[in-house]
Amino acid sequence: MLDRGLDALMIVVGLVVLFPLLYAAGTSLKTPAEVNRYPPTLVPRALDLGNYSAALETAPIARFLLNSVIQSGTVTVGQLVTSALAAFAFTYIEFPGRRALFFLFLSTLMIPAEVTLIPNYMTVRSLGWLNTYPALAAPFLATAFGTFLLRQFFLTIPRELWDAAVIDGCSRRKFLMAILVPLARPAFATLAIYAFLSTWNQYLWPLLVINSQEMRTVQIGLALLQSQEAISWSLVMAGIVMIIAPTVFLFLAGYRHVVRGLTAGAVKG
Repeated sequence: MLDRGLDALMIVVGLVVLFPLLYAAGTSLKTPAEVNRYPPTLVPRALDLGNYSAALETAPIARFLLNSVIQSGTVTVGQLVTSALAAFAFTYIEFPGRRALFFLFLSTLMIPAEVTLIPNYMTVRSLGWLNTYPALAAPFLATAFGTFLLRQFFLTIPRELWDAAVIDGCSRRKFLMAILVPLARPAFATLAIYAFLSTWNQYLWPLLVINSQEMRTVQIGLALLQSQEAISWSLVMAGIVMIIAPTVFLFLAGYRHVVRGLTAGAVKG
């Protein structure tokens, strides 16, 4: 009975969490008349796929999606590379002050992102990168969270592998690429999904460094669908669904790795 109760509770919680997404998907398929009907309905009576084509005509959503893919993809690759190198150094390379430096590096997680906005903006402006892809991606290519996540996973890998590799004359680079990376795929997948989703959902930073319409990301470009005197909510919801769809597919494709990556390092610190 307890298991059934927990299952029912999880279903209810899941429906509550999914309700905004389901409502957005349903509204995107409604006609304008049905959207304004009271009381509102969740399931449309007649499917109107024209909202999606109208949204694409109203705003260059395809261009916004491309910009966000370039930004999020660049940040994801950058964080995977820098976090892997830093985590490898903090795990396998002995140097003075390694532990203190790691905790100092980890303490940057306590700094609010808003505090770094002005320094990052001034740096990007001084380099002449405003309104470019480097401005969108450069400040986020390294992260303490990614380093911590990969280091915790590396600590679960038997130390004997490293000792045997050293005895056999394996270089550090070869050990990282040939042994650590294949074994740590769940952690890398977790970091990749986290980095991609967090970058995809950025609003304040792209709004600050991007001025032209063709360089806007999806979160900023969505505002174009609300620029009319009378907002068409079916049009706005169609744009939201197109923006959310890539992130949903990405998470569904890698959620097993997310669970494995987040729990693998919990048994050893």
